[in-house]
Amino acid sequence: MDTFIQQIINGLVLGSMYALVALGYTMVYGVLNLINFAHGDVLMIGAMAGLTILNLLGAHFPEMNGWLQLALAIAGAIPVCMVVNVLIERIAYRRLRNAPRLAPLITAIGMSILLQTFAMMIWGRNPLPFPQLLSAEPIAVGGAVISITQILLLALAALSMCALVLLVEKTKMGRAMRAVAENPRVAGLMGVDSNRVIVYTFAIGAALAAVAGVMWGANYASIQFAMGTIPGLKAFCAAVLGGIGNIYGAMIGGIVLGIIESLGAGYIGDLTGGFLGSHYQDIFAFVVLILVLTVRPSGIMGERVADRA
Repeated sequence: MDTFIQQIINGLVLGSMYALVALGYTMVYGVLNLINFAHGDVLMIGAMAGLTILNLLGAHFPEMNGWLQLALAIAGAIPVCMVVNVLIERIAYRRLRNAPRLAPLITAIGMSILLQTFAMMIWGRNPLPFPQLLSAEPIAVGGAVISITQILLLALAALSMCALVLLVEKTKMGRAMRAVAENPRVAGLMGVDSNRVIVYTFAIGAALAAVAGVMWGANYASIQFAMGTIPGLKAFCAAVLGGIGNIYGAMIGGIVLGIIESLGAGYIGDLTGGFLGSHYQDIFAFVVLILVLTVRPSGIMGERVADRA
């Protein structure tokens, strides 16, 4: 039972990060019907930007409180990621909105490789240590343990998701996003600036990815230029699992996928008699994706795209 509780906690932590990235996928798809496969690398940019800020703070303000350092790292990484994602939309996707769907898909893959290459040139190809900013003292929870960093990650993910829901459902920009998702031409006739809405959508998704990137580094204590590939693919699986284009589905899909992956990693050795170990945990996301596409292609909360902005 202790192992089960520990794996559930690990799954919630992992799933929260998947959900934050999956929201970026699902928002862009809801508005543009486009899969931004470079979004996982926006997470990487957020982690790298956060580390750069922390290194500067450590060099100039070595006595600064760890909580404040982490807050400043997140606050600094968010605008960096927003600028990067908006530039991606402006340079790579805007001219391809009416192109065949294969064109923006290939462009997205190219942008992913380009971002990784730039990151490798700037920060190097070797893994970089992420400083331990908060107390590493474990907190006991029903026979399992959780760290302060993981509690903060869960809290930030929950706050970010709640803020996004309020923005989409209660604000003028949220109504504009839903209108563009429903019918961009009619929305334009009603005075909605589609380009502005799309830019905001990319910026909001990037902000969520920045939070996930910095907290990923804080939780795992190591980052590198290609770190966004696998989390990005898994977040896409989470978005499909929940129902691509549905923000609630992205949240649920991320949490469910994280728990499935964590439980699988904890028990796969016993279930296979030691043939497979916990290092095979990456297979679960893609097995789930295959099953979902086979059994329920629309996902857990799949609806018409018009209702999923």
